[in-house]
Amino acid sequence: MKNVVLILLVFCCISCGDDPTPKPKAYLRLEYPNQEYISTQTSLPFTFEKNMFATDVSNLRVSQDQNTYGIDITYPPLKGTIYITYKKITNNNLELYLRDAQNLTQKHSQKADEITEQPYINEERKVYGMFYEVGGNAASQSQFYVTDSVNHFVTGSLYFYAKPNYDSILPAAHYLKKDIQHIMETIRWNE
Repeated sequence: MKNVVLILLVFCCISCGDDPTPKPKAYLRLEYPNQEYISTQTSLPFTFEKNMFATDVSNLRVSQDQNTYGIDITYPPLKGTIYITYKKITNNNLELYLRDAQNLTQKHSQKADEITEQPYINEERKVYGMFYEVGGNAASQSQFYVTDSVNHFVTGSLYFYAKPNYDSILPAAHYLKKDIQHIMETIRWNE
């Protein structure tokens, strides 16, 4: 009987304790530097402002026809790059360039949840274009084009060096969306 009482006493002491309390959910906190912009000079016939957080504009790409050039703006900490391509308008091929830019965006519609269009017009600097925000697990989260409708046509796309997982890249995509819109707003044609 002593053994039974002793065992019950031990169990009572061990089983008593604080009630468990639920812990709050933890969220990943991503902090990016404030966006500060500087003017960028390239060998292309336009200038724009880029985020100082990005590496220098590099990798001038030239196509076979010598009318298409490209530059890359990379963000190594975000594992992303904005690819910008310049095409000279010749032989009234603006409509072809516009169709190609729109088709490139529509190719992402298979994986995208939605594609939002935001027109951009600046009459004073003769810059007209469209910004596309692609929602969902598409390869590119943002794309744009701008033109002066006579001589110049510029397209740009944002790509991340990671498997498209919308929830994971969303903070970086929002950060770079502001940079892309700033690029569009600060393009000036070299005349």
